[in-house]
Amino acid sequence: MLNEEVIDTLVRSAMDAIKNAYAPYGGAKIGACVMAADGTIYTGCTIENSIRNLSVCAAEVAMYKAVSDGKREFDAVAVIGNSERPFVPNGAICQLLAEFNVPIVIMADMHGNAQEINLSDLLPYGQEMLTNHMEHNEDEGNNSDIMI
Repeated sequence: MLNEEVIDTLVRSAMDAIKNAYAPYGGAKIGACVMAADGTIYTGCTIENSIRNLSVCAAEVAMYKAVSDGKREFDAVAVIGNSERPFVPNGAICQLLAEFNVPIVIMADMHGNAQEINLSDLLPYGQEMLTNHMEHNEDEGNNSDIMI
């Protein structure tokens, strides 16, 4: 469990990030903040595109910024939506978090109300799915679904 000061910092950073969201099509503005194991904080926001497959979620942006900066170990992620209840990340985002073993997800609303949950409670078989996929690719000698 994280202390209240860390949770507050992550939620406030995600709130700041939501201000930069670009969501002219769906209107769902989301902000995210990921904390690397060394304490470095990375933020991200929704970036929509008229071609839906080119849109990216806030947590993706934050994670990709962190990973592209060389980070591989993380303590937590906070996500916040422009709604009246805490924002719950979808399965694809949970799987991305599982890829990098982000253990804690903080779901918050625009009033700063936050709920801390273990990623394993949101995606109970995330690590097993990752392990199965990797073992299948090793057995088949197939890396065809890995993006370059």
